[in-house]
Amino acid sequence: MAEVSEDAFLLASRGVARDLGAWVVGAVFDAANRAAFVLADGTLRLPDAGEWRAITAHEGGILSAAADIKDGWLTGGDDGLLMRTAPDGSTTRIADYKGKWVDHVAAHETGLRAAAVGKTVHLLGPAGPLKALAHPSSVGGIAFDTKGKRIAASHYNGASLWFVGAKEDKPRVLEWKGSHHAIAFSPDGTHVVTAMQEPALHGWRLTDGQHMRMSGYPTKTRSIAFTSKGRWLATSGAESIVLWPFFGGGPMGKAPTELAGGDEVMVTAVACHPQHEVVAAGFGDGLVLMAEIASGKVVPVAPPSGSPVSALAWSPNGAGLAFGTEAGRAGIVDLSRRS
Repeated sequence: MAEVSEDAFLLASRGVARDLGAWVVGAVFDAANRAAFVLADGTLRLPDAGEWRAITAHEGGILSAAADIKDGWLTGGDDGLLMRTAPDGSTTRIADYKGKWVDHVAAHETGLRAAAVGKTVHLLGPAGPLKALAHPSSVGGIAFDTKGKRIAASHYNGASLWFVGAKEDKPRVLEWKGSHHAIAFSPDGTHVVTAMQEPALHGWRLTDGQHMRMSGYPTKTRSIAFTSKGRWLATSGAESIVLWPFFGGGPMGKAPTELAGGDEVMVTAVACHPQHEVVAAGFGDGLVLMAEIASGKVVPVAPPSGSPVSALAWSPNGAGLAFGTEAGRAGIVDLSRRS
């Protein structure tokens, strides 16, 4: 998109951007559609009526972030703390893992929180710790299913699937050799997919354990996301948005669809619209765009800034899109209808 003028990008007419000075670990909307930019320097930035408030949540760096249960944001740091930041900027210590890195965090509207610390996933309820789920190696990613009844954790040689309410904590182990990282449930809960250390994905159909291997990427895939109805899995790791079909028997034996490629710059982040079959993508040069799957139409969102997009997220109502880069450039675009 080198030929597109900056005025053509939505950021120019519908957005605002700031240089925040630190790696953007996460761009996270809470359930009330409020955005927070989570930075590697231990702070969050909360855009509010033109002012971007800086909130210090951790003594060290922030490693992971997620929307909290009902509002606010959950973060894990290299200081061993699991922290909650409320919309008013106040912070609360949820747990202290004594200096161990809190690599991954997740929360669900049913009242559950999870934190991956080394080989253990700590599951917490509103009143505090519930259980500690042990894994054979360091956890590479965690994800709740849509209903919050199961949590999946990726690790070396596969993934483990746990029922959070089980009296006896014995996981269903999904095996596949290699190192597994980012992990996602399909919205209907029938599939689990992981991104691997090698440039490939692996999936399991839970009804019968059928394996699904998705390969052919030029680089490691770091970002994966299902569309709202689960028909497509969007991924980074190539010069275009790679979409695997999860309908009609796919993705086994079916080629992926590719959108918005051609500039020889790798996609580094993807995020799927919460209602429509539209995918946002961030690239290695800082470019952000949106693509409609059915038509292939591409809409430019933010111009290249020279640094890879490291964070990308839609608001729950689909009216906001936030992004951040490794160099600390952050922006938010208002996509709500205008009269």
